[in-house]
Amino acid sequence: MVAQIPYGKVATYGQIALYLGHPRAARTVGWALHALREGTEIPWHRVINSQGRVSTSYLTHSADLQSAMLEEEGIVFDERGVVDFALYRWEGPTGGG
Repeated sequence: MVAQIPYGKVATYGQIALYLGHPRAARTVGWALHALREGTEIPWHRVINSQGRVSTSYLTHSADLQSAMLEEEGIVFDERGVVDFALYRWEGPTGGG
């Protein structure tokens, strides 16, 4: 599911869990993404928390790295470090961009 998130869009851990049919498994989505190996082609950095913030503390997938990768895709964070979901939220596998 995460592989389907387009460039320049983000989804929440809860969204991914919901789209996979397990709406209460947001933490499990996070754990699965943290278990990805360095150099993976899965765009793990496009998954953020439900408040619109980067929330990783894993060494390989650091918050600074994740923020930088999102900014490279044109995603803008406000002064509080929050992404505007109205502009950048992925609407899911059938929701278009």
